[in-house]
Amino acid sequence: MFLAVLLLTNCSPKLKQSLSKLSKPERTWVTFHPFKAKRAYSVSLEVLRVKDSIQKTNSMIGNDNSGGKLDAFKHSYWMARLTQDIGKRAAYTLGKAHEKGNYQTYQKRKLEDGLLPDKPSTDMDLYNNKVGIKVGSAFKKVSKEVLMQKLTDSLKIGKLRILSKDQDGDFLDCSGKKIPLDSLKNKWETKKCLVPSDS
Repeated sequence: MFLAVLLLTNCSPKLKQSLSKLSKPERTWVTFHPFKAKRAYSVSLEVLRVKDSIQKTNSMIGNDNSGGKLDAFKHSYWMARLTQDIGKRAAYTLGKAHEKGNYQTYQKRKLEDGLLPDKPSTDMDLYNNKVGIKVGSAFKKVSKEVLMQKLTDSLKIGKLRILSKDQDGDFLDCSGKKIPLDSLKNKWETKKCLVPSDS
């Protein structure tokens, strides 16, 4: 524990600032993985740059980072890159810590990516995390570009999960009906529906 504190207090100001923004479960993960935390931070920044680049180009992945294909790709790529860089187990536990943090964010009524987190969004992230870990484990030594292509292929054939929405971006339940916005407000359990990413 002392070593973790020492490492984290001697890190760059930018990294310290980022650590202060982490949820309690994520900070706990950092405490138990001090050597892997810096590498995980670098990978996380890389994934955000990739996500931003895709969002600007409006590729076939699209630009929906709130339950859409871009969101699914981002989580799977994050886990795949973490698996390559810090190992499968550490990536898995960091992904779980992040989602536990989302529940705390929900409880505090804070937004993530412009929306209040909820259970279907968390279920989606956890599902896509597992796909990313599986792909990262199977292709541990490939380049980032090849890894991105493997995950794009997974997205195209429906191996990832997204939240069902209509063409206007409104959430749909599993019977395809539009979910009224007021039924989504301040609720953890909602009727949002997970569907394959080729839907």
